[in-house]
Amino acid sequence: MTSTPHEARALFDFIAYTARLREVTRHNNATPSRKESVAEHSWHLAMISWVLHTEFERETGHTLDLTRMLKLSLMHDLVEIDAGDPSAWDTAPNDGDADGGSGDHGNGNGNGNGNDGGPGGSESESDKARIENAVARERFGSLPAPLGPELLALWREYEDATTPESRLVRGIDRLNPALMRYLTGQGWSDVGADAEALDRLQLPRVGVSPSLTALYEEVREAAKASGLLSRQRRS
Repeated sequence: MTSTPHEARALFDFIAYTARLREVTRHNNATPSRKESVAEHSWHLAMISWVLHTEFERETGHTLDLTRMLKLSLMHDLVEIDAGDPSAWDTAPNDGDADGGSGDHGNGNGNGNGNDGGPGGSESESDKARIENAVARERFGSLPAPLGPELLALWREYEDATTPESRLVRGIDRLNPALMRYLTGQGWSDVGADAEALDRLQLPRVGVSPSLTALYEEVREAAKASGLLSRQRRS
């Protein structure tokens, strides 16, 4: 069936909307001299999903939908174009080292809204979920079928971690800022994290996969050896 002019306009406008993900910056670096954009982050998640897909299948013992993983990686943070992403150091429900966010984000206008995980409360998490739900319903729900319903279903799948694919992508999402903080030499001094704190943030999500856990542990040990991550919090 041919799209109506209204449907075509909605698709073209959504393409322009997604381009704005380049404008949303993260707290972790892309290079030693600049911050990473959420678009770069989403691409890297897709790439890692592809690279490790066979390993993930070996670990789980069953077929995993790579196309689904790539879609989840590419679209999971689109709502941040409108919603931003308050730091998990501000929104985690427990202490300053708790698991509370999905990545390491900023909002692209100088107000770095990251989420490496940290202090805060469930009220902030609830506010974040409410705002992002509203954005998802507005942005994805207004698109013609089959794209709109698919995007909304994928976003909910990712947020609720209802499938093996979504749990693996969430694990990659959690690992990625730690990897970039190490690779760029940025370290964790800006969030006051030590190795124990980082473990409490990373392991609940990367633990879904032995490969992700091994990669995280390699990053952590290399970061400690290079002085980018202290073994324990300084008093």
